[in-house]
This record gives sequence, structure tokens and C-alpha cells, in this order.
Amino acid sequence: MIKTIASIGLPVDEVLEIKKNRLVPEGGEAEGLKRISIVTGIHGDELEGQYVCFEVVRRIQAEKGNLSGIVDIYPAMNPLGIDSITRGIPGFDLDMNRIFPGHKDGDMMEYLAGQVITDLTGSDVCIDIHASNIYLTEIPQVRINELHKDRLIPLAEKVNVDFIWVHGANTVLEATLAHSLNSQGTPTLVVEMGVGMRITLPYCLQLVDGIFNLMGELGIWQGETKKPRAPIISQNPEDVSYLNATMAGIFVPHVKHWEKLKTGDLVGVILDPLRGEVLDEIRSPIDGHLFTIREYPVVDAGSLIGRLLRERHPLPGEDRR
Repeated sequence: MIKTIASIGLPVDEVLEIKKNRLVPEGGEAEGLKRISIVTGIHGDELEGQYVCFEVVRRIQAEKGNLSGIVDIYPAMNPLGIDSITRGIPGFDLDMNRIFPGHKDGDMMEYLAGQVITDLTGSDVCIDIHASNIYLTEIPQVRINELHKDRLIPLAEKVNVDFIWVHGANTVLEATLAHSLNSQGTPTLVVEMGVGMRITLPYCLQLVDGIFNLMGELGIWQGETKKPRAPIISQNPEDVSYLNATMAGIFVPHVKHWEKLKTGDLVGVILDPLRGEVLDEIRSPIDGHLFTIREYPVVDAGSLIGRLLRERHPLPGEDRR
């Protein structure tokens, strides 16, 4: 059932609408059932979640008899951004993920944010799907604010990601959808994966398998599910090392995403295409796994090249003793 959860008039007789698709068991009775909400499209240039929403709906419709709870799908929280492939809300110079929880008596965007929070509140779990920007590629991961780690880590372990990154509290995060919902008692996982303006099909399918596994654990899905991979969990800020460009140029990687590196291994080079020179070599400062890698080749001094997870953890599937 398609439902408009928020609507507001725009200039020239246009209307901004945020919609969801509610899937309920055959017979239509939803009272007292567990509910999972899948949210994406807060940033209009992050498209990985579009395929995830499609595939979740497709699988449920193919086996509707196995649905025993409520699944709410929100594919476009920022429909204007999705339509124009714009990260923020076009015309407002505004990041939608910095205006939550909103307010029903606020300005136009605060009102919409408030309506979104009202509709999502009470979900047994919410999954907020993001991609990286056009500059970086991320492995499938869940990012958790340390304030909510005890409640969220057990849920995150079920969604089939490679990495769970518990990060420190940050005041800017207080205005995000996930922080607002978690603070109000609705457990919300933030998934980051892939790259901006693209769909990375293997990552999407990996997450979809994880969503169905979590739905099975919650009693929302009775069908067959796949065992999730065991994620690496990092709670120490010193686990993560950042690689940054030392000068402007063209970055060319020499390693693969999620590759295991040793200290001194060549990650990539920065080139000067005019003079045909290698300006700098980017080498790994630690033993670790490359979980973020530069996708967009043009860099300036200070541009993020990648992130490494220090070699304190085995990879998923390896001996964890």
C-alpha cells in the first residue's frame, strides 16, 4: 500500500511528497505486528538504497505468505534531491540529514522532517541506508554512535555487513535522522556502502540478504534466510588510520578495495599528467584493511585517499580466536 506521509506545496502548483510502501501479511491485518522501516534517499546523490528497496519489495511480493510483520519502505526521503541527483535539498542549500527531528510548527523543511520522525517512531528497527559521495567507495558497514552501541551492535551483527564502526559522539550528528530516532527509543542502524551516483549490485544484494536475516530474527519473515557474515567490530578510534593526499594531482590506486595491506605497501600514486611525473607515492602507514578507497581521481592537498582498519581483527570468515 502506497501512502503519502508528508506533503507540502511548492511554487508553480507543484507538490513535494514523501511516500512509503507498507507491506503487510496476507489478509491486511497489521495490529500488534513487529515493524521494520527501510529508509534511503536522504541524500539525493546516494542511490545504492534505491536498488535495496526494489529488491526487498520484489522478494516479499514473490513470497508474500512468508511475511509475518510490517515492512515499511521509504525510497526517497529527499525526492527533489533524487530527481536532480543533488546531495542536499535543491533550492534550499540544505542537508536534509541536519534538520531532524524537525517540528510541526517549523519552516517547510522542519515540518517535513517532523512528519518523517512521527511516521518512523515506533518501528522495532529502522535501517537508514546511505552511500558514500562520488569521491569515495565504502565497503558495506554499519556506523554506530557510541551512545547507542549496547542496543545497536547486536542488531548490526545480523545485517550481513563486513564492518561495524562505533564512533565517538559528535554534536553535528545530533541533527541526523538516526540520532533523533535512537534518542527517542527507535533503534536505527546507519548503513554506508558503495559510492555516490552509482549502484554497486553485489553490495546491495549483500545488504538485502542481511535485512531478511534481521527480519527473520524479529519474527517479521518466516522464509529462508542466509547466515550473515561475522563483521569486524571497531570501537577504538586508534583502529582507523586516514590516508590523505600531500599535493594536487591525479590519484591512481595500485590496490583493491578491502585489500589487506602491510606497513609500507603502495596504495597508489599521485601523477602530474602535464609533465608525465609521479608526484608522490601513497603508502600504508599501518598493517590493516583498506575499507575506504578514493574513487574520483582528481585530488587536492589534504583530499581523503582512503581509510585503513588496523590489523587487530581477523577478516569475516577467518578464525576469530
